[in-house]
Amino acid sequence: MDLQLPIKIQDELSDDVVEATGLLDLASGEIRNVQYQDYDLEEEGFPARRDDYEFTCGILSNGSKEVEFRIEVDRMGQKYSITTDELLELKGRAAKLFTAPPPGAQPPVPAKKAARKTARR
Repeated sequence: MDLQLPIKIQDELSDDVVEATGLLDLASGEIRNVQYQDYDLEEEGFPARRDDYEFTCGILSNGSKEVEFRIEVDRMGQKYSITTDELLELKGRAAKLFTAPPPGAQPPVPAKKAARKTARR
């Protein structure tokens, strides 16, 4: 099964945040198709190789709800991924996120129980 979810990627720098989007492969934890927003990779270099780089996190969202998770960075290969432990935890959190009713949704009205018939003696 090839299940990939769109995510937001944030490379935290000392005084700035580099934002990108990508696809998280839920089978392997690899993050592919990374597209930086308002950041010139050729000119400024891979964010994690900069001197002011601090860490990278990912955000998975469904409507107004979000789940944040840690992203591992391969600085030499210029690739992003998440560990197997993080992936396992994220799958559980994502399942709750995507199965939750939308904000403001009314819970379903329980069906009325039919009156019980009692046997006559």
